[in-house]
Amino acid sequence: MTGEGVHDFARVRRIVKTDEFSSVFRLRPAQKTAHFVLYTRPNSLPHARLGIVAAKRFAPRAVTRNTIKRITRELFRTTALPPFDCIVRLSSPVVKRDGAATTRALKAELRSELVRLFASQKARATAAPK
Repeated sequence: MTGEGVHDFARVRRIVKTDEFSSVFRLRPAQKTAHFVLYTRPNSLPHARLGIVAAKRFAPRAVTRNTIKRITRELFRTTALPPFDCIVRLSSPVVKRDGAATTRALKAELRSELVRLFASQKARATAAPK
């Protein structure tokens, strides 16, 4: 682990309380992809925070939901984001009934969508005047 703190996922970098989730959900979605919706809200902290919502109705198997969360956390840790509260919500089914829960193709597709979501926020922050 590096000492810079950008690549960790400590509790202070998570959105865990219901009212914190609610305050971000009240805002319009910042970005949408085929499977995800990203909600953001500026925060007064020196770092970004992440919340993940992966509903059972869109990913019935726990292994799929956990994979989605793992990929999301990994990309969040490795992407330098401005001080935003970000919530990534799964918004459509990711697996067909007859397909495997965590195929390489599925992981690659989800990863590319999440990279686009986080990159859009990074670009938005650099374009916004201070």
